[in-house]
Formats: sequence, C-alpha cells, structure tokens
Amino acid sequence: MRPSVRPLLAATAVVTALTTLSACAEKGSAKGGEGTVRVEAKDTACEVSAKEFAAGKVSLEVENKGSKVTEVYVLFPDDRIVTERENIGPGTKATITAEIKPGDYAIACKPGMTGDGIRQQVKVTGKGAAAKRSPEQDAAVAAYRSYVLAQAEETLPRARAFAAAVKSGNLAAAQQAYAPSRIGWERTEPVAESFGDIDPKVDVRADGLEKGQTWTGWHRLEKALWQDKKIGPEEKKLADTLVADLTVWQKKVGFAEITPTSMANGAKELLDEVASGKVTGEEERYSHTDLVDFKANLEGAEKSYQLLKPVAAKNDPALAKNLDARFAALNALLDTYRADKNSYVFTSYDKVAPDRRKELSDGVNALAEPLSKLAAAVVK
Repeated sequence: MRPSVRPLLAATAVVTALTTLSACAEKGSAKGGEGTVRVEAKDTACEVSAKEFAAGKVSLEVENKGSKVTEVYVLFPDDRIVTERENIGPGTKATITAEIKPGDYAIACKPGMTGDGIRQQVKVTGKGAAAKRSPEQDAAVAAYRSYVLAQAEETLPRARAFAAAVKSGNLAAAQQAYAPSRIGWERTEPVAESFGDIDPKVDVRADGLEKGQTWTGWHRLEKALWQDKKIGPEEKKLADTLVADLTVWQKKVGFAEITPTSMANGAKELLDEVASGKVTGEEERYSHTDLVDFKANLEGAEKSYQLLKPVAAKNDPALAKNLDARFAALNALLDTYRADKNSYVFTSYDKVAPDRRKELSDGVNALAEPLSKLAAAVVK
C-alpha cells in the first residue's frame, strides 16, 4: 500500500514556481515534443512546463532535482489516480505515458514519498478521448477488466473466511487465512487504489496513517494476530469492517477507468510496490508473509503485460523479448521460496538472509527498468 494522496488539509497552500510557458504550451503542447509535459520535482516545489495541454496521449518527462526519492501522480479532482510513478531517485529521470481525457487535474510530486504532495493544478483541453484504439488494444482492456472483476469476486469469500476466523477467536486459523485473503487485492492493487477512499481503509500501515485517521484494515488485524497475539471485541468488529469495505471495492471495481497505458503503468506500479514494501519487509512487518504479496504483485504485473504483449511485441519486439526473459527469471527466483509451484506457502520473510533479499531486489530492478517502457510501446 502506498501513502495516502488525499487532498491537502493544511490551511496554507504550498506555492510552487512555474517555468515560463511558451505560447504553444499554453495552447496544449509543451516543450519537449507534442503531448509532452516536463515536470521538475524538487524538495519544496513541483514545477511543470504547461498548466494547460491537449487531451489524448500525454507524456510526463519527470526529472527529480531534489535530494529525496520522489513519486509523481496525475490525480482527478476527487483524488482518484489517473497515473503515477514511484521511486524516482534524486538526480534521475522517468517518463510516464498516459491517456488523459479533457478536464481538471492535479500533478502532484511527493518528495520522500510521504504526505499529500506538492500539487500543481492543470487543465486538459480538447473535444474527446484519446486516440482511437486498435482491436488488439480493445481486447487487452476488455480481458483485463474481466480479470480485475474476477480477482475482486475471489477476494470476498477469502476475506469472509479470514473474518470468520477472527470472530471465532481462533488465533491460528486467523493467521492461516490472513495472507490468502490479500492475494486478489495485491494482484490488482493499482486499480483498487484508483478509488482513493478504499485503500486507506483496508491496506494502510501504521506509519501511513493521516492525522486523526482511525487504523482499520488488514494490517491493523495483522498486528493484533502476530505482535499482540490477541483477538478481542475490537478486532472482531474490525473484521466485519474489512469485509464491508472490500464489498464496496468489489462493487466499484467494474467502473474503473482502464486504458492500455493505465494497464502498462499499473504493471510498473506493482513492481514499485514490491521494491518499496515487500523486498524491504515493511509491508508485512508482523506476519512476515511478504513473499505471498510479492508473488501476487508479480502475477498482476505479468497479467497486464501478457494481455498487452500482442501490441508491444509488434511495436517493440526487443522490449517484449527482454520482458519475457525478466519475468521468467524473477518468477523462477521467487519459486525457490515456496513449497511447490501450486501453493502459496512461502518462506517466512524474516528467515530470508540479507544477501538473498538483495538478490530478490536485483531481480525486481532488472524487470522494473524495461517494464517502465511498456506504456510507450503500446501506444506507438
């Protein structure tokens, strides 16, 4: 789960400096090429080269000129995520390709990857949607939507089984049901997180809580089951709340906005989730079931890629070949930590030595680099 990107609550807005806008930028294209917006992320500012640009295929060329690792979001007015990129290190660059419809949005930079971010309001102009999609792109979107719906529908009975074990007071049964209940969510997390009000309720960690926010969801129960080793009235009530919140998610997920670029960017986001939470051991800090989440994130990313592969392989065959090899290598490495290839029983992450964690991290990084190019490849 990534930190919240809900609206700023501070009374004083953060003032950011804008670079000088060219006449063509004001009309919808920014320096760097048609449909390109340059973003300079700093420790105290988020500068954009255009505050108004045309709808359709948009590329954000991000440069982190700050001293902290950062992430950049494009957000709807209600804080749903259009697209994002995490883990942009100091002095490095990243390109984010997305299909954006006309409307008002915010571009947010989050130095240190914490807080609500420094925001720049932008307007996307034009008569309609992005460029017409090919039959292959349409097929990929339709198949992915079915996949996302299936994952949400499969999650609910697992969550109910987990909640039932908690409510029965059976600590061992609740511990056993915990990780399986999260698999569908982890496979489709970028889509789940596009509904900004659900993720903070079900998947927030203690250090991701906003001021005044009540801690609910999986990780609050994880702490009770493994660290506190107790199930009381509060935990039983939280189990029901978790199921209720996931039911809302299941009803909403069919209405998520899905495009070929959001699928490609979502695959990269899932690898970012692995790098920032699973490989570090921060995500499942009490249960140490990080490798279950790791596998689910990887499966979700690979599903998006496989559905987009007919397009990507046509436009960039070398990239597709590289991605095939990198996915296979990381899957093989991860499989060495589970009982068999048909199970989700993985080695407890606290038993994985530092050198082996680095090996996993290196595998994630090797895949993340070519995966970051997938969005551009599918809209060439």
